[in-house]
Amino acid sequence: MSAAGSSVKRMMTWSLTIDCKDPSAMVAFWGPALGYEPQPPPEGFATMNEWYLSIGVPEDELDLDGDGSDRLQDPKGEGPKIWFQSVPEGKSVKNRFHFDLYPSGGRDVPLAVRKERVDAKVAELLAAGATLRDPYPGADELPDRYTQGMFDPEGNEFCVA
Repeated sequence: MSAAGSSVKRMMTWSLTIDCKDPSAMVAFWGPALGYEPQPPPEGFATMNEWYLSIGVPEDELDLDGDGSDRLQDPKGEGPKIWFQSVPEGKSVKNRFHFDLYPSGGRDVPLAVRKERVDAKVAELLAAGATLRDPYPGADELPDRYTQGMFDPEGNEFCVA
């Protein structure tokens, strides 16, 4: 029987890879923003840099100012892992996809409470290095919706709703 027809089901896993200039800064920002934690290095290695060197990544490609932390994981093991991949070029166009953070509790929660929750998360993210972007497109047309558009420390768009 072929693998596709096998009665043993294999679960597909996936991770999200985000190109960036400074992986450790992105881990420091997005970890708390998402409720994630840095992914520890593989067993037997003290740091991610130590592991990268062991698999042949050249030293000049590593962030030697830190321990090489460039990955996040959901502490509950439910969400995907995230890898912040260092690339030489900077961001040049609008993201094709982005994070949406939902601290508000959803539309069953009164709008005033949702606004308070969103504004509290926005304040936390601003303190961590994010910036506000222009008002959310169409916000005036959606009076029961409250969303703030933001940029992370490297200029990637995301929303808080």
